[in-house]
Amino acid sequence: MRGGEKVLELICRRFPDAPVWTLLHVPGSVSSTIESHQIKTSVLQSLPFASTKYRHYLPLFPLFAELTKVRDFDVVISSSHAVAKGMVKKGNDSRPLHICYIHTPMRYIWDRFDDYFGADKVGLFASTCFFRPLAQMLQIYDRETVDRVDVFIANSRFVADRVKRLYGRDAEVLPPPVDVQCFAAAQRSPEEWYLMVSALAPYKHVDHAIRACAMLGRELRVVGSGPEEKELKLLAREVGANVKFMGFVGDGDLVEYYSRAKGLLFPGVEDFGIVPVEAIATGCPVVAFGKGGILDSMTDETAELYFEQTAEGLRDAMIRFEKRSFPEHELRSRAARFAPECFLHRFEQILERALEDWRLRQRTSGV
Repeated sequence: MRGGEKVLELICRRFPDAPVWTLLHVPGSVSSTIESHQIKTSVLQSLPFASTKYRHYLPLFPLFAELTKVRDFDVVISSSHAVAKGMVKKGNDSRPLHICYIHTPMRYIWDRFDDYFGADKVGLFASTCFFRPLAQMLQIYDRETVDRVDVFIANSRFVADRVKRLYGRDAEVLPPPVDVQCFAAAQRSPEEWYLMVSALAPYKHVDHAIRACAMLGRELRVVGSGPEEKELKLLAREVGANVKFMGFVGDGDLVEYYSRAKGLLFPGVEDFGIVPVEAIATGCPVVAFGKGGILDSMTDETAELYFEQTAEGLRDAMIRFEKRSFPEHELRSRAARFAPECFLHRFEQILERALEDWRLRQRTSGV
């Protein structure tokens, strides 16, 4: 499961009897903890090919959200990266306390439009004449549903800044839970190769890692799959890089890769970035571009950061990295701060404070 589903899983554990509302549910795609809850879906659930082609229905997401409102509850917790925050009934008389854990404002209509719908992805005509107007329409909806949220919780300061910039709202910051215990048991035995764990997509900048390793004559192993795989394999041959593409692997094999890698390369910008935390939980240090959620998770003791997002910038950081030592206990200690129990403790504090404020408003308004 991805970070969003892991947040949902912990919230489901905290509220074992609470039903779950979602646009779409594919049985077997989430944990048994989530599956054990009553799950209510939208019209999208019954549409053709929805389980695999749901992104094709993006223009209708606001409609699906409006037709699938949560009603008759005192507290609603949404986990949102698209329209989930809109799935709450309007109206001051009966609106519940709504706490929104926001992974990011809809990235494909705001900061990363070109990564999804740029001219080089869908063609100039479609990008300009169809997807751009669609994104503007969704931006209007996204902003109009902001007032349905009482408390925003962002997964990083980077996302909190975006919430402030796009929505004009402050957000508490609470990093997502990472199953550090799964990785902490690993016995560190580093070898002379670097690791990337990533979807093979343009904004991940796997190409920077390939080029940097080629410049330094270092071996790179890439765990993950995605639409750029063919192009990246071709690039590796062109620049003479020693790259092994490992494809998708399970958690057990992933622990093994982390424990044996010389270091993890992280040249992209993520809203938070769970992978570097998993790496340091095994004692594997990180070389990362210093922007985004990485600044919440990594410190000078756990990572070598660089600030020029190029292959050359990464190469220079790797040179500095190889001259340093990273005490294993520092890495593992830092990772422990992102354990699920830490998430739940902080979430409980935010929830209690929000409930106190909400009850006070209810009393003063006479509701």
